[in-house]
Amino acid sequence: MAPEIHNLAQAPITSHAFNADRTQVAVSLNSNDAQIYTRAGSDWMPMETLVEHDKLITSIDWAPNSNRIVTASQDRNAYVWQETVNPETGKLVWKPTLVLLRINRAATFVRWSPNEDKFAVASGARTIAICSFEQETNWWVAKQLKKPIRSTVLSIDWHPNNVLLAAGSADMKARVFSAYVKDIDARPAATVWAGGWVHTVGFSPSGDILAFASHDSSINIVYPDGPVIHNIRISSLPFVTLTWTSEDSIVAAGHDCQPVVFSGTSAGWQSVGSLDDTTGPKSAEGARAGYGGNASVGRLKTGAFATFRDADTRGQSSISGAGTPSGDTKLLTVHQNTITSVRPYETQGPQVTKVSTSGVDGNLVIWEVGSVTAGGAGALSGRLGGMNLNR
Repeated sequence: MAPEIHNLAQAPITSHAFNADRTQVAVSLNSNDAQIYTRAGSDWMPMETLVEHDKLITSIDWAPNSNRIVTASQDRNAYVWQETVNPETGKLVWKPTLVLLRINRAATFVRWSPNEDKFAVASGARTIAICSFEQETNWWVAKQLKKPIRSTVLSIDWHPNNVLLAAGSADMKARVFSAYVKDIDARPAATVWAGGWVHTVGFSPSGDILAFASHDSSINIVYPDGPVIHNIRISSLPFVTLTWTSEDSIVAAGHDCQPVVFSGTSAGWQSVGSLDDTTGPKSAEGARAGYGGNASVGRLKTGAFATFRDADTRGQSSISGAGTPSGDTKLLTVHQNTITSVRPYETQGPQVTKVSTSGVDGNLVIWEVGSVTAGGAGALSGRLGGMNLNR
């Protein structure tokens, strides 16, 4: 089945998060505002803009049960957004609450805990802020995790027990911390965990396995019993985001512009293919042309306009093509630039059946996890590099 492609904007999508029923999505369009889109048939319509941050929003997460949104920004702050009734109009509006993180560098990543009673914010200040709500003061407070982090924290992921937290940072290490907060967390049951430049980390659904991808174009799967570490090094560009689809399957994506599926057990892991069929023709050009896949915009849809637009938004040059984007700059993938985020979209029991990706090309794409193209990851050889694995 072909993936769903939605061009939300002619701007990079820094981060995205869906609500519980996938009828709304919050995105950061490389700015200090967050946009909320609502699904209308096959299109996504902008409905509301969350305006409070002073600088670029780096990460967004939407709590499915409490329906709260948290945003983190380069302005070193986080905001929790709650839908409340406006007493004057009687309409639902998103009310922000400032969270003082007490950091002196940009916030880089944010995620709600599984119980949605706290959230963690990674930062460039070599710290992770664990934020929880104090009923007595009616305020969000932040507890700092500092040692032994030596560089910017780029990614975090919660263990299912709501206490353990995995973090990947630019000091080339992935770590597991205890994010226990007194008066909020019960004493957790015993687990298998004890206390290059890692782009992304993720716990498996059971919390017993950890995966992380590094800037040296490798992905690592860690089984702490032993411990056993499976390292898969690829010959192409690094992954910057990943998500588990089951206890034995991972979807990772990044600078190669396509989601790649890895599968395995404690005996070994390997790449099984790509969700993107890079061998077939792409039919998304119409969707890429404008917001929501609208048709051309009259005289502005000229060769000269398209040339400068592509050079500005995608870094594509079409001088050699006489006003038409040349084949040399047209990638064989659905995404035409780096994929910045991959997240679960649809589940059936413990299995994730669909994932969503967003990227610098402004596209939001929904993929069928089962639609794996064998060898698809290697089909970009010569343009993006192959996916030969070295164990």
